[in-house]
Amino acid sequence: MKIRYLGTAAAEGFPAIFCNCEYCKKARELGGKNIRTRSQAIINDDLLIDFPADTYNHFLSNGILGDRIKYLFITHSHLDHLHPDDFEMRHGNYAHDMSVPILQVYCSKGAYNKINSTIETQKGFELKLIKAYDKIELDGYEVIALPARHYAGDEALFYIIKGDKTVLYAHDTGFFYEEVFEYFEKEKIYFDFISLDCTYGPLCVADDKGHMGIENIQRLTKRLYSINAIDDNTVKYMNHFSHNANPIQDELEKLVADTDFNISYDGEKIVI
Repeated sequence: MKIRYLGTAAAEGFPAIFCNCEYCKKARELGGKNIRTRSQAIINDDLLIDFPADTYNHFLSNGILGDRIKYLFITHSHLDHLHPDDFEMRHGNYAHDMSVPILQVYCSKGAYNKINSTIETQKGFELKLIKAYDKIELDGYEVIALPARHYAGDEALFYIIKGDKTVLYAHDTGFFYEEVFEYFEKEKIYFDFISLDCTYGPLCVADDKGHMGIENIQRLTKRLYSINAIDDNTVKYMNHFSHNANPIQDELEKLVADTDFNISYDGEKIVI
């Protein structure tokens, strides 16, 4: 299974568009892995996670053929994860000779309502409302939606993606609800790859604040080990970084040097 991080920043990007803080100035100066766009990832070449306004640039920068994507899973309705206006570009005179005529879009209530209020008629895509613990059977995948601790009333989700390997992609969530750990244990789920929210980086943050930092991730990882959901062979990544808490790439890597976690960067390719 192939995983590619297309964007690894929080809503404001990194460096943030109007910001001149120490971290943003350093990121602009150094460039490279320190330039982060809004959050998005792709599994293999046909399953996309989230749809920010940066999607167009992500496709160009990473050589992605958007017409070949079959499935899109949205985590929630915030602007750095969902920019529905560009769905209009998938039909009529905007798009010709597409390999996949209809894109299947899966999301929960908040994102579903945002898309419907933005796009009058579904053309070129089919919108499917899902909820926590739904299992979606697709060609080559099983995707399981899980309840995120994020943005009350939006019914935000994160996802298990099962193909020839099993991936946990958990962003824009605080520390997992107890019921999620119970679900992992009951279903005997083992993850070959995990990607966890690190918006707060080295800062201490309460478990219910909608995002995590390194300390939350360390405790969460211990819990996953205790229920045999991960082991030392699991590939582990931190992702989704904000300039308000996180230093540049090299410094982030130093902060986790005594762990087996990797720090994601835009365009990074992983094969598991």
